[in-house]
Amino acid sequence: MFDLNGKKIWVAGETGMVGRAVLRALNKYECEILSASHDVLDLTNQAQTFEWLEAHKPDVVIMTAGRVGGIGANASDKAGFLYENLALAQNVIHGAYQAQVEKLLYLGSSCIYPKESAQPIKEEALLTGALEPTNEGYALAKIVGVKLCEYYNKQYGCNFISAMPCNLYGPYDNFNGQTSHVIPALMMKMHQAKTNGAEQVTLWGTGDPLREFLHVDDLARGCVHLLEHYNEAQTINIGSNEEVSIKGLVMMIAEVVGYEGKINFDTDNPDGAMRKLLDNSKVDVIGWKKSISLENGLKKTYEWFLTNV
Repeated sequence: MFDLNGKKIWVAGETGMVGRAVLRALNKYECEILSASHDVLDLTNQAQTFEWLEAHKPDVVIMTAGRVGGIGANASDKAGFLYENLALAQNVIHGAYQAQVEKLLYLGSSCIYPKESAQPIKEEALLTGALEPTNEGYALAKIVGVKLCEYYNKQYGCNFISAMPCNLYGPYDNFNGQTSHVIPALMMKMHQAKTNGAEQVTLWGTGDPLREFLHVDDLARGCVHLLEHYNEAQTINIGSNEEVSIKGLVMMIAEVVGYEGKINFDTDNPDGAMRKLLDNSKVDVIGWKKSISLENGLKKTYEWFLTNV
């Protein structure tokens, strides 16, 4: 077991949804948390990142920083998603190697698996087929980050690991309808429709795709568990084992929000991959499971939304 107590820990991306959740999960440990907000450190700047890591010498790095977005945002700016996430990955991972960081955890994403992967998706499916075109730029950058951790682990003996989460949601999510992921986008749209008394809402796609969602606090606890118990070079999936159709998700969110109007699906807009369910057998073996159901997680997220957004 890798003991986090007494360690200097840097959560790269500390102000994002995942970064904040990881910091909450670390509260029970007697560790020193290093802070470097974007105002202080631009992680796309290689020289700044290398210098900061060398100066502060963290024992542990948890790489949650990244540019993320929904189908529309990814499809309209593939170059931006590729460039920014590639810069973040190589700067932090190589900088951690140079600074002799004891352990690093990099977060990938289930959307980087091939579009036609056999379901549920095993870790070995990575790079075995074509990617989903709408988020190819983001996926390519994340694949590089995952592979960098694998190569540094095998080639240099670094305890650098990576994890592949499913779709995430929770407090501090991005509720901008133009760039957000599916749950915050739907929640905002339903809330606005209810507030404005709209008789109907129109949503992208058919509603048929199946998705797996994990509350960000469950992911954060999973990250800590992996840091303590996982040391392998190969990436490891971390999901909820709970699958729902987009149409079913829409109905759940409408109930949580209290929207009773008509819901239409615009089938001229893309669905993305039709199914993305992770095989979580490896993480099951090392003793981690999610604790927040989708229904309860949506309720908690909407309560946070009402207070903060």
